[in-house]
Amino acid sequence: MPKLLVLGDDLTGSNATGALYARFGLRAVSVNAPLEPDAPCLRAESGIDALVVNLGTRHASPAHAGEAVRRAVELAGPVELTVKRVDTTLRGNVGVETEAVLASAPDARALVVPAFPDAGRVTLGGLHLVDGVPLAESPAARDPLAPVRSSRIRTLLQPTRRAIAELPLDVVEEGVEAVVAALRRPAGIVVCDATTNRHLTTVAKAAARLAAEGTRWISVDSGPFGVRLAAALGLAPGHETVPPVLAVVGSITGQTRDQVLETELVLDARYVDVDAGRPDPAAVAAAAGKLLAAGHRVVGIRTRAPDPGAPIDPQVAARIPPALGEAARLVLGAHRIGGLYATGGDIAVEVTKALGAEGFEIDTEVLPLAVAGRLSGGPHAGLPFATKGGLIGGRDAAVACLEHLNHVLATGRKNP
Repeated sequence: MPKLLVLGDDLTGSNATGALYARFGLRAVSVNAPLEPDAPCLRAESGIDALVVNLGTRHASPAHAGEAVRRAVELAGPVELTVKRVDTTLRGNVGVETEAVLASAPDARALVVPAFPDAGRVTLGGLHLVDGVPLAESPAARDPLAPVRSSRIRTLLQPTRRAIAELPLDVVEEGVEAVVAALRRPAGIVVCDATTNRHLTTVAKAAARLAAEGTRWISVDSGPFGVRLAAALGLAPGHETVPPVLAVVGSITGQTRDQVLETELVLDARYVDVDAGRPDPAAVAAAAGKLLAAGHRVVGIRTRAPDPGAPIDPQVAARIPPALGEAARLVLGAHRIGGLYATGGDIAVEVTKALGAEGFEIDTEVLPLAVAGRLSGGPHAGLPFATKGGLIGGRDAAVACLEHLNHVLATGRKNP
């Protein structure tokens, strides 16, 4: 049976959260509700570590949302950690679904930690902020189907009869011992401030200390806290065990720009822009190294798009692929990289050449005209590699390739 049950309210968020758990070394599978009692994902032989269930309740009535949660929890059976995944902007039936999870585990307490610092979502003073703007003043307040009316998380958790405590940032910054002391105070729901990943880890470690003493936690979060709590509880190896992926993007089409933006939104990818006029591989590699050192799990180097309507000099364009290939070689020579993604046929050729590979051993087709495999020959032989044409696929094509690489790195399986 799964060790973890993650309950999401929409497909995109559920899949993105599943990718986080895979990156932390778990076999994560995302399925859509309603579950059937004999569903393969519920069988002991499934080998699933983290079962992510998309309830599809973001825009459902409160009564339907609560019932969907209760049914999923009942069918999944006993697990070591239940996570109620919420939207990063807290749209949907947050309070009702939290209450439904707690009702299924009368002895549990809820840690509500919706911060996603890498995506600009933080909690401060019990208020949720989006890129520094209070939630109720952000675009989420104008969502036509699920507008958010308050920035205070305590308010969004209503209705509930449980005591709600707020864990302020100054206590979190004091460290694990201070958070442990604060969490000992009785409250069925604790809303935690956090503005950095370090804060998430501190709260997770403190919660794990109390779990060792018998406290049972339910995590209510947007993805990054729940997976850190799982790691602190010993349910996941931790993301440090899965090396990051390097993305090399040479195509400057509008289609590629949309795909790159999607990797930033869904996978929290971070990129270094390459000046097409004066590419400097050493500087690009150094900048990418700083992103890797900061702990980002998907780091990329990409060609800076020209100004709209500006002509593209063929001689300038010809310098880009070799420069990106050399930058990739320098990054791989200085950092532990688990996988490589290249978009644009000429980019894939130059990267392969720069890395001294003889070729590319194909494992599978991720989507039409996007393939994944491993480098063959040279100092990086066996390195997982995915490549896609610059004009191939929809908005989520690059995300699909990168998630494939993350799955391979987390599980060792070539074909998810």
